[in-house]
Amino acid sequence: MSGAGTGVEDVTRTTTAADAVAPEVALIDGPLVDGVFTADPSGHVWDGVLYVYASHDEDTGASDSDEGGHYDMRDYRVIELRDLAGPAIEHAQVLHVDDVPWAARQMWAPDAARRGDTYYLFFPARDHEGVFRIGVATSSSPTGPFVAECQPIAGIGSIDPAVLVDDDESAYLYVGGLQGGQLQRWDGDTYTGVDTYPADDAPALGPRVARLTDDLLALAEPTREVLVTDETGTPLTQGDPRRFFEGPWVSRVDGVYHLLYSTGSTHTLVHATSDSPYGPFTYRGTVLEPVAGWTTHGSIAQVGDRWYLLYHDAQVSGRDHLRNVRIAPLTVHADGRLTAEVR
Repeated sequence: MSGAGTGVEDVTRTTTAADAVAPEVALIDGPLVDGVFTADPSGHVWDGVLYVYASHDEDTGASDSDEGGHYDMRDYRVIELRDLAGPAIEHAQVLHVDDVPWAARQMWAPDAARRGDTYYLFFPARDHEGVFRIGVATSSSPTGPFVAECQPIAGIGSIDPAVLVDDDESAYLYVGGLQGGQLQRWDGDTYTGVDTYPADDAPALGPRVARLTDDLLALAEPTREVLVTDETGTPLTQGDPRRFFEGPWVSRVDGVYHLLYSTGSTHTLVHATSDSPYGPFTYRGTVLEPVAGWTTHGSIAQVGDRWYLLYHDAQVSGRDHLRNVRIAPLTVHADGRLTAEVR
């Protein structure tokens, strides 16, 4: 493991909702924290506390490109919510790119997991050859600081890692993002460096999944593609606006596996369901309609007896790469569909 360097600051920022009378009033009408741009939220409830792991948006002067060059994030933040009525506490720079030996730039969407007394931060970053790899870092605290492994996880790449720890404690790592996320440049577990997309009428590229080893530091098996189908079992095609683009997130709700993902250019968060963490997943519908900004990315978490959607938008800045994390109640319908209650 590498040692934590000067990139980690012992800084917290607090946003208080003093006049809140219910969780739905406190944080749902605005960003979780002010004064800093955060994006790509992944939410986990541990010991009754909601922890939101987020990337940190900055305007570094990096130029825009089809591969998202202006999304030039360099560190991660953790937002701690002990009560949805506030305050929200932001823990700054829990992991910085300078403290990851193999990483060069672009610390995109992270996720976290817990095993015993150890907390794990999974993250993508470009290596020194410009390839997006998936790294893992550990801490004795859910709010870090995290110490990164010296090498990325072997056998897997692209972006947007998400970890499902199932009821039997098996842990599954999901990854994937098209275009700048480079999923189209992977042939199974091999990076080709060549963009290879299916024809519009062929089955769409899906995210990849593999079970993790017991220590959560490596793959226990080769990755496999996650298939998303329509209600008849027919795979969604590459030209279908409902197809996967980026941001896979899998939760188990009432015994059913729900795959949440972004459709990309149609700017919606949608979901699909399965009876297996490997899929195939059946498309079920839109969870969140388009919000301000090009990207959309989300996760869901159960707080008490209610589910919530965490997402981001660019409403405050009006600029696609300067976003804010938000929260909204999530309705679980009788037929298993999920819809966010965004005001």
